[in-house]
Parts: sequence; structure tokens; C-alpha cells
Amino acid sequence: MSTDPYDRLDAPALRALLAQRDAQLAEQAAGMEDWMHAVSHDLRAPLRHITSYGPLVRELLQESGLPADAQQEALAFLDTMDQSARRMGRMLEGLLALSRIARAPLRREAVDLAALVEQARAPLAEAAQGRSVQWQIAPDLPTVQGDATLLRQMLTELLANALKFTRGREPACIAVGWERGADGRFTLAVQDNGAGFNPAQAAGLFGVFQRLHRESEFEGVGAGLAAVRAIVRRHGGEASATAVPGEGCTVRVGWPG
Repeated sequence: MSTDPYDRLDAPALRALLAQRDAQLAEQAAGMEDWMHAVSHDLRAPLRHITSYGPLVRELLQESGLPADAQQEALAFLDTMDQSARRMGRMLEGLLALSRIARAPLRREAVDLAALVEQARAPLAEAAQGRSVQWQIAPDLPTVQGDATLLRQMLTELLANALKFTRGREPACIAVGWERGADGRFTLAVQDNGAGFNPAQAAGLFGVFQRLHRESEFEGVGAGLAAVRAIVRRHGGEASATAVPGEGCTVRVGWPG
């Protein structure tokens, strides 16, 4: 005897259940829209006030006649406040980006991965300027199935991450390779010779706002790899990373391609 509760439902009951699920999904989507509005407008407005009024308070302090040591302490507090407000703004932007990834329609099509890698590299030219960077792009990158816009965003995040964490390497080496399993699953690998990280911390690498290095060493709020994972999961895949401290990192993303 089947233990599946749906086996006992007739066609009208199943249609009613589907209608109920559709209504629940619509309600969740409406809630997400409200959340997006709050993040986009209501939460960012106070941050704009903090960063806008900070310079005015700084001017008042400099004209206040306070003793030099007290004035310097107050200015240091203002600097910390401004940096924290700007960091929170970047964190809100990261949450908005993740929300857009989750809500964007997934348009699967044949995507020329070689062309997509070049498009993803283009906005990184300024960050690479003046540095010795060796790009090693596999010459046989294939055509895969996926959403071109989301995959371009994923590649940009991966290459930007590799470029950032190879800062100080002479030369920086960033390689893009791939393989296809016997089951047809496609795996893309981005390898670098950068800072690496402790392998014991790999599980948290793709979490939102998770950082394995101090912000004083490498900028960012820890949203880029979370976006990578969100995109590859929307394609039915998963992301992973391996690394050796001081010797580099390899990030792999795989999906049915």
C-alpha cells in the first residue's frame, strides 16, 4: 500500500492543491517585492544621510575649538562611522544582487563559453592595469546550455575574485579550464596562484558575507561567491573550492550542460 498522500487524491483535489500552491508562491513573490523595495529605498536612505552629514559634522568639529587630542578622537569616530555606513551599503547591494539572481527568469540557450569569458574579462581590464597577469584560457571552451546573462555575471565574479586575491603576485596566473563527465555534466574551473585559504574553512566560502581574509588585506563584503553559488544552483549545479594557504585557489562550478 502506497504511503504517498498524493496517491489518494483525485484530479479535482490535485487541481485545488496546485491552485493553493500557486497562491502561496504568488504571496511569497509579493513579499519578496516588498523586501526589495525596503532594501532599495527605506534602508538605504538613512545610510545616505549618515554619509552625507558626516563631512558637515567634520567641519563643525574642526571649527569647534576642542583640544587637538579630543578633536582627533572625534574625527576618528566619524571615520569609523562613515566606513561602517559605506560597508553596510555594499552589503545591501550584495543582498539586492542575490535577490535579483533568485528572481530573474532563467532563459536556457546554447552559450559560447569562450565568448562569455572574454566578455567577463572586459570590465576587469582597469583592475589588471599595471599588473603582470598571465591569463591561461583553455582554447577549446565549449558551447554549454545555460542563461547567458547569469553565466556572464558568474564568470565576472569568479575572474574578479581570482584577480583580487592574486594582488602582489608577480606574475599573477589565472587559468580557466573545463571538463565534461561521462554523465554529460559540465564543470568549469578557475584556478589562481593567489593568497589561498585554510581548507578547513572551505565550507563557509560561498555563504553570504563570509570572508576568509581581513578587509584590510582584500576589499569586499563577501557577496561575490555567494552570487556564484546562487547562479550555478539555479542551473541545477553546485560550486566548490580547494586551496592551499599562500599558494592559490581553484573554484569549480558544475551543472548539467
